[in-house]
Amino acid sequence: MVTLDKAIVAKIEKGDKRFEILVDPELAYEYREKKIQNIDIRKILAVDNVFKDSKKGMPASKQDLINFFGTDDIEKIVKEIIEKGEIQLTTEMRRKKLEAKKMEIAEFIAKNSIDPRTKIPHSVQRILNAMEEAKVHIDIFKKSEEQIGDVVKAISSIIPISFERIKLDIKIPAKHAARCFGYLKSFNTNPEWLNDGSLRAIIEIPAGLKTEIFQKINSLTQGENEIIVKD
Repeated sequence: MVTLDKAIVAKIEKGDKRFEILVDPELAYEYREKKIQNIDIRKILAVDNVFKDSKKGMPASKQDLINFFGTDDIEKIVKEIIEKGEIQLTTEMRRKKLEAKKMEIAEFIAKNSIDPRTKIPHSVQRILNAMEEAKVHIDIFKKSEEQIGDVVKAISSIIPISFERIKLDIKIPAKHAARCFGYLKSFNTNPEWLNDGSLRAIIEIPAGLKTEIFQKINSLTQGENEIIVKD
């Protein structure tokens, strides 16, 4: 349980009422992001109580909790406040979470897209620079995948982006086949064992991952493989 001096306020407004809890900033944020799930919700709290004014130490009444949450079960109430309310992060923590979210989005775009002119991926740094130039707004409490579309739309006038997918027809010699089977199967495909003991798989991937996959397979096979980009 976090100490009071390190706790922050998480709050939610219902009707004309405000309900507040004092929480561990890291655990509350991670729980909101669903990066942690199997946790005793009370471990997130600094004080085992729901307030109408946490600064004044004024607890919410049991009747108000029942009226507005449909229960006075503190665990259910805390979950709702963290998941749907506002978490008042410190300025420094907000900055760090914002930078982390930007990086997560930029890395996703870099891995899943290409420059349609050169057919190669943009670097993560180039995407970050474009986001900065376009003054993209990132919501630290919104899932990254839900923001990809708006980010791409904002930066597409600065750098051309295409979310193309390609198919790779991959053949692995018998002596490397066992080592590559699990990796190829991770692409939701069923690798085919050929009569000579070699392995063949056709995988569909974002075009931006082509170089990474070529490098991985070359590493696993010491360069002994056949990869054809299918039309």
